[in-house]
Amino acid sequence: MTSPIGGMLPVGVGAVSGVAGATDGVPQAQGADGFAAVLAASFDKLQGTQAAADELAAQAATGDLRDVHDYMIARNEASLATEMVVTFKNKAVEAFNEIMRMPV
Repeated sequence: MTSPIGGMLPVGVGAVSGVAGATDGVPQAQGADGFAAVLAASFDKLQGTQAAADELAAQAATGDLRDVHDYMIARNEASLATEMVVTFKNKAVEAFNEIMRMPV
């Protein structure tokens, strides 16, 4: 997925497209690995965003880049996507730790 200026969209945009709403109002994952699929897709999109920014950086270094603004936007998108994925990971670890502390 690309943005109108040619860069990659942030990871979170459309990241939960594999989740469908059930009739009882509780979202259910499609298949047994819904969360894992969403997580893997998020990491793949993050990698793609970073690769696009790296490609533009290489073009800027060689002088092939026509507009430096494209690189700056792509680098900021990659930075924000990385921050979002790290925050998502931290919240998932917090939730896991909280579940492990629950008495059984």
